[in-house]
Amino acid sequence: MDRSWMSKDRMSREYEEGVEYFINFALEHCPNQSGIRCPCMRCGNLIHHTPNKIREHMFFNGIDQSYHTWYWHGEAGPTSRQPTEMAQCYDTMDCGDVASTVQMVHVIDDEFMTDPMSFKKLLEDAEKPLYPGCIKFTKLSALVKLYNVKARYGWSDKSFSDLLQILGDMLPVNNEMPLSMYEAKKTLNALGMEYKKIHACPNDCILYRNELNDASLCPTCGTSRWKVNKVGARNTKRIPAKVLWYFPPIPRFKRMFQSPKIAKDLKWHAKGRENDGKLRHPVDSPTWQLVNQMWPEFASDCRNLRLAISADGINPHSSMTSRYSCWPVLTITYNLPPWLCMKRKFMMLSLLISGPRQPGKDIDVYLAPLVDDLKALWEVGVKAYDAHQREFFTLKAILLWTINDFPAYGNLSGCTVKGYHACPICGEETNSHWLKHGNKNSYTGHRRFLPCNHPFRKQKKAFNGEQEFRLPPKELTGEEIFTKVDMIHNSWGKKKKVKQCESFANPTSCWKKKSIFFELEYWKYFYIRHNLDVMHIEKNVCESIIGTVLNIPGKTKDGVKSRLDLLEMGLRPGLAPTFGLKRTYLPLHVIL
Repeated sequence: MDRSWMSKDRMSREYEEGVEYFINFALEHCPNQSGIRCPCMRCGNLIHHTPNKIREHMFFNGIDQSYHTWYWHGEAGPTSRQPTEMAQCYDTMDCGDVASTVQMVHVIDDEFMTDPMSFKKLLEDAEKPLYPGCIKFTKLSALVKLYNVKARYGWSDKSFSDLLQILGDMLPVNNEMPLSMYEAKKTLNALGMEYKKIHACPNDCILYRNELNDASLCPTCGTSRWKVNKVGARNTKRIPAKVLWYFPPIPRFKRMFQSPKIAKDLKWHAKGRENDGKLRHPVDSPTWQLVNQMWPEFASDCRNLRLAISADGINPHSSMTSRYSCWPVLTITYNLPPWLCMKRKFMMLSLLISGPRQPGKDIDVYLAPLVDDLKALWEVGVKAYDAHQREFFTLKAILLWTINDFPAYGNLSGCTVKGYHACPICGEETNSHWLKHGNKNSYTGHRRFLPCNHPFRKQKKAFNGEQEFRLPPKELTGEEIFTKVDMIHNSWGKKKKVKQCESFANPTSCWKKKSIFFELEYWKYFYIRHNLDVMHIEKNVCESIIGTVLNIPGKTKDGVKSRLDLLEMGLRPGLAPTFGLKRTYLPLHVIL
């Protein structure tokens, strides 16, 4: 019988007939007085039940859709795995965590093709009870849970080792609990949770990788790779001065396709969405359609990934008194439906740039490993296995855009986001002037973007005292921007500072660098390459408007300095502040 019924709706007739066929098959090929192994998602073939109970579980919990070859129920196959004595002695185990742990191990079994003994050992750890008679945890499931708690609350390796020793003493004799962090890592490393610690120059000049892997001094600024003590001597333990944590995304992309359910969800954008012209998801955006038109070979396989990255600075110590800035870089997969693509488990941490200072425009130095992987995914691709279609294919990926706040926008794009040319859209045509009393730039000329016949264009008193008949500035395309920045020579590091006047003397003064993303051959063709996140726009802009309208102390933008700047510009003289002997009076204004 065709086993496509396993992925059908559990209320459908096909699924009902498939359940009956499975139970009859199991009774015929696997006679067992103690019952039949239940293949539902909860039991995971670890618990025996009666046929009626199995029927109930398969309707309530659903069948494990990755269980295509029914080797636990007597079916032979080229990849058949016969029940082992170890698996049979855990038929009474609570399968809530055990089944998911065993499934997690089977998902990565293709990575052990060259080392089958390691996979066998890992599978034994996933099935071995934590101690004799334990029905809730196995060695691997307990270790994974403990390690998650360690990561969540920031425990040190030493404290985690002490905890493992205490737990080992508390548990019954002959337990399988590792006694140190070293032993725990030996078990967990087999799961493929790999990362790379790449040493970096403390002045953000270079990464010690590739040809600089063995260097001890930065070739740009001459700073030592290693930390030095207070008297200036190098630490004998050779502790790196700064470290980049890189979590390669390619193994995780491949692992997503090794889960039948996730592999199916990754094709939602081509097979599951409702195409009615409404904008619900990036698949409805012009950029997505541009990719389909310019690179039809890439778009022909719906399994090829469309990605975005997001970067921002955080304070890991959650203390406002600390100026430590740590920069995580997240990768988002847009192939998934909108209710999944922003879930935490599908948002991948790709880079973690350690502090204490923010990288600023030198963030390109740290993005280099990620961009190298993105280039490989676009130009060559990697071999991956699709567990939903049960076939190998070449996986490719494309980066659509970045998402960040405005300062990070400037760091990633290379555009100036402060000063006289702070608007990334207007560029050199940004309309701005310096506020003498506020000590900052003011950006006006917004009426240029209104329709030509809009009545606001002719109003003087309500705005800056002038009529506005200019057309909006022409927005530069990615190719035009690439032409402007292509001749810029990037110089990384914070050792040497460039004077501000020199940067403005440059004809390309609104661009401070050539972004590393232009190394991706498709980047310059996109309509939008960098996006502002909604959170900062909602919070900062709306908070300022509401604070000013309601005159909330500490949040209003209306003050003595702003009134003096209005007076300096010759606007609204009736709102000029009145200076008394003891205090300054601000005339009330009416907002209609």
